Amino acid sequence: MARTASLSGFPEWLPQERLVELHVLDTLRKTFELHGFSSIETRAVETVGQLLRKGEIDKEVYGLSRLQDDEAPDASTLDKHDPHALALHFDLTVPFARYVVENAGYLAFPFRRYQIQKVWRGERPQEGRAREFTQADIDVVGDGELPFRYDVEIALVIAEALSALPIPDFRLRINNRKLAEGFYRGIGLTDTAGVLRSIDKLEKIGAAKVAELLKSELGASDEQAALALQLASIRTEDTSFVAQVRALGVSDDLLEEGLSELEQVIEAAVHRAPGKVIADLSIARGLDYYTGTVVETVLVGHEQLGSICSGGRYDALASKGNRTFPGVGLSIGVTRLVSRILSQELATASRSVPTAVLVALNDDQSWSAAQDVAAQLRGRGIATEVAAKAEKFGKQIKFADRRGIPFVWFTDDDGKHQVKDIRSGEQVDADPASWAPSAEDLHVRVTTT
Repeated sequence: MARTASLSGFPEWLPQERLVELHVLDTLRKTFELHGFSSIETRAVETVGQLLRKGEIDKEVYGLSRLQDDEAPDASTLDKHDPHALALHFDLTVPFARYVVENAGYLAFPFRRYQIQKVWRGERPQEGRAREFTQADIDVVGDGELPFRYDVEIALVIAEALSALPIPDFRLRINNRKLAEGFYRGIGLTDTAGVLRSIDKLEKIGAAKVAELLKSELGASDEQAALALQLASIRTEDTSFVAQVRALGVSDDLLEEGLSELEQVIEAAVHRAPGKVIADLSIARGLDYYTGTVVETVLVGHEQLGSICSGGRYDALASKGNRTFPGVGLSIGVTRLVSRILSQELATASRSVPTAVLVALNDDQSWSAAQDVAAQLRGRGIATEVAAKAEKFGKQIKFADRRGIPFVWFTDDDGKHQVKDIRSGEQVDADPASWAPSAEDLHVRVTTT
């Protein structure tokens, strides 16, 4: 991780680091599939109009065009505001919404999907923020309606998935937009979206500056700003937040609906994922399409990294005629997680290559026989390479050691086989039809350090 990248914001891993990333991806995939989520992949490119339908992040979107376009040879004449222009997707939620609309006739609802893909975002590169990165999303989408119980389930699935990764302890910080918007409405602040955007800046600029924003940009009184900040200060590991909110003396039907929904999520988490979820009423999520549950996740002791998993409920992101497709989903920042795992040496791969065995050559004529041995081992799931040159055995062993291969296979002129563990020096008789390494050596293992 100490090397210098030739192009910042586009991380590339060394082979041993990539094995750690693959372990993270495989773990997430297995967990998602255990809960019945189907894998999809959407195209990397969307139209600008599609990408910018919700939210205001156009400055982060990478446009896409040919270097030489017959219709527009002068790149400076390209219209950046053309809704039909092409751009790389900046998240997986917006492309997924389009996918649902276009394939609604072929999907069984509620549709449970997971998606692990690259995304691109024109941000200033720093630790935890890259311009090209991998996300892992899960969503449940309904046709016309989606029971709230899926909000609870999504949070529990993510808690299980993150618990299986080689990462520090984490907390899912959960709020509800209905709760927040109902509260703001109840104290007389009608621009609830504006209040949410201001509250979303709380951790970056502090309470005093947020109060000034509320007063200068949204016309809040001192009392209204104070109440909004009091709400945002509430954090509990159980359902006691309900009483704390009611103690603020604000009444609103939407507020009550949000309180009830958040209470259900936290109550289930206390039972099924104890210590992993907290009610945090400062969580706002800046994007406009969230309508209910909202989530951000931090690593304990690594809070400065930012959220490593976020998302929530959206009731109107996707629609087709008079049909709407409400959904709830969460997105894990895989690259952000892997970057922290590697930079802090939180986990390491047991070796740098998948190969468990190198078949050595006695002479150049033995290469074909060595391939036969390798084929037998591979046929039983043992990753095997064959030496390329019949060098002295000491050099072939050093080659295996340099590659990180733990075993070297020898066959003498009489056809007798032996395998050497080059870590311990132990060498034993072996049969390519039956020998196998220990379970620990069969595959690369990723362990916490």
